[in-house]
Amino acid sequence: MYKILKRESLNPTVTRLDIEAPFIAKKALAGQFVIVRATEHSERIPLTVAGCDKNSGAVTIIFQVVGGATMGLNEKKEGEYIADFVGPLGTPTEIQGLKKVAVVGGGVGCAIALPVARALKAQGTDVTSIVGFRSRDLVILEKEFKEASNRFIMMTDDGSYGEKGNVCIPLNRLLESGERFDEVITIGPLIMMKFVAKTTEPYGVKTVASMNPIMIDGTGMCGCCRVTVGGEMKFACVDGPDFDAHLIDFDEAMQRAKTYAPFEAEAREKHCNLYKKEGN
Repeated sequence: MYKILKRESLNPTVTRLDIEAPFIAKKALAGQFVIVRATEHSERIPLTVAGCDKNSGAVTIIFQVVGGATMGLNEKKEGEYIADFVGPLGTPTEIQGLKKVAVVGGGVGCAIALPVARALKAQGTDVTSIVGFRSRDLVILEKEFKEASNRFIMMTDDGSYGEKGNVCIPLNRLLESGERFDEVITIGPLIMMKFVAKTTEPYGVKTVASMNPIMIDGTGMCGCCRVTVGGEMKFACVDGPDFDAHLIDFDEAMQRAKTYAPFEAEAREKHCNLYKKEGN
């Protein structure tokens, strides 16, 4: 059992939990993830390690409440325990030798992008962070991103905060003006990462995307997290989650993600009904 040390609502649908897991805190690197179960009867949820405190043994996870499993996790209170917290899993983001990088995050994907930006800044890399949200009320981690960046650009779809538009607008503006990056690292919705890759491709800028498909065991055995990269099948849990964004078949990945939408909706409905029956 793993104790919840701190709980915080970052916006109406996104929650941060600090979990007591000292062995993971000592080993986890930027880009790696854990698999979580709220109770022994819950589904497994892959969540990226959003931060670690090696001294206190706390590991931070940030998740969006979208289905039955995340709803159950979100009901856990500070001081309570979760059943499983396994990791660190996956291959860490490769950042060695990078001098100038653009980190492009969208929505709750910014929780995954933040530790990457922090690790880059800590090694002396010049970091430009471009983050995007639908509107001001959904913005998360702004202060943390500013601290981890040499340059910070905020975008909102509706223009309610920062600049109006999507993250590709300032990225293209910088590239068009002659700005050059050793690498662009993008983390967020599949459609966003697809168009970030399309934006950088004409300029020949290496671009890495972090993939987070459906996952069960996190060891490559179940095959659920397969993605097509350069015409070859890869498993996000062991081969990734980072891949060359110019080689990822994003259309296939988006189509596969849609396959599970009805099941996710059904699980959410079941959880809501159970919650009501229990009188909560």
